[in-house]
Amino acid sequence: MKKLVVLSLVIVMLVLAACGGQSAKTAEPKPAEPTKAMEQPTKAPEPTKAAAEPTQAPAEAAAEYADTLNFYNWSEYIDPEIYDMFEKEYGIKVVESTFGSNEDLLAKLQGGATGFDVIVPSDYMVATMIELDMLAPIDHSKLENYKNLDPLFTDPPYDPGLKYSIPYMWGTTGIGYDGAEFGDEVPDSWSYLFDPEVAKNYADQYSLLNDSAEVFAAALKYLGYSANSTDPDEINAARDVILAIKPYVHTFDSEQFEDLLASGEIVMAHGWSGDVFTVMEDNEDIGYVIPKEGGVVWADTLAIPKEVASDPVRYNTALLWIDFLNRPDIAAKNVEYVYYASPNAAATDLIPAEILEDPGIYPPQEVMDRMEWLKPLGDAQKLRDRAWTEIKSQ
Repeated sequence: MKKLVVLSLVIVMLVLAACGGQSAKTAEPKPAEPTKAMEQPTKAPEPTKAAAEPTQAPAEAAAEYADTLNFYNWSEYIDPEIYDMFEKEYGIKVVESTFGSNEDLLAKLQGGATGFDVIVPSDYMVATMIELDMLAPIDHSKLENYKNLDPLFTDPPYDPGLKYSIPYMWGTTGIGYDGAEFGDEVPDSWSYLFDPEVAKNYADQYSLLNDSAEVFAAALKYLGYSANSTDPDEINAARDVILAIKPYVHTFDSEQFEDLLASGEIVMAHGWSGDVFTVMEDNEDIGYVIPKEGGVVWADTLAIPKEVASDPVRYNTALLWIDFLNRPDIAAKNVEYVYYASPNAAATDLIPAEILEDPGIYPPQEVMDRMEWLKPLGDAQKLRDRAWTEIKSQ
């Protein structure tokens, strides 16, 4: 179990500043090592009683479940002990593979990849996949723990009524930084990354996410525009800003930026809140800040590819896994491991107070008011895609 390091004075300063004025991840997908298998029982065992007596999915006949569930997830985005717990209770082995960005996930499935039972797309990608008819409807009647969700997350704009997805984790996108480098200064503005006159002072010492949606969102917020702008002039302006500072960027990375920050290879990282928090334990100088211009708030979800619905055994197994992850004790265990906020209201009493009270994980309302959900962009997505290709090719 990881020990939380309480967020430094920096977040407090940010919140105070906010009161006076006004997010994922692109690398080649790589398979993760499967969890250690246990001997397969001849029938599905009765679930064991959880420590906090959570509601569990009822045990069903073994024939209704597959022996193995294939989970396509972000890297390091689940407490690995949960795989063993699920296998012990249901006799079902979870095999995890990982992807590095929502675009990688989409490309993999559009390329004809099959065999994934549950996937973890982010909010805006859920909306895209719904539009492309790529997801199976979720049968809420088979989810005993659906009632555990906070009402704030049960009717999101990306999937009204949660017909195709169940929220898994949520967080923000901001700037991780090395406090030893900055001292009393706080990089609390996107200008540290996107203003050439400022960014040149940190040449080859900061990273941007290898994620076109996130990088454009940050650049647009820096320029004073919406993270979801579809205006061609604003998108082109953001492209030009990114191109101007590209020579100062150490790397575009979505999977190891927190390790680069922790090792001292970089002093700033555009990144997701929880990833930065995971390295604070071993380096008290590291901080996380949501820029004063605002940023991205996001939710990652649990969804089932459409092809799974044609196989009742696979579909039932996928729903069983999703329901297991929504058990209060399991949701709380994940929060302590990944340092992201949970949409599971029933897990709140099981989450340590120092996590619930940390504004870097659960931001106050005045900060949330400046955040935006990423949304599908329609035809403007093609313009952004071309701009991103131009940025990466130069």
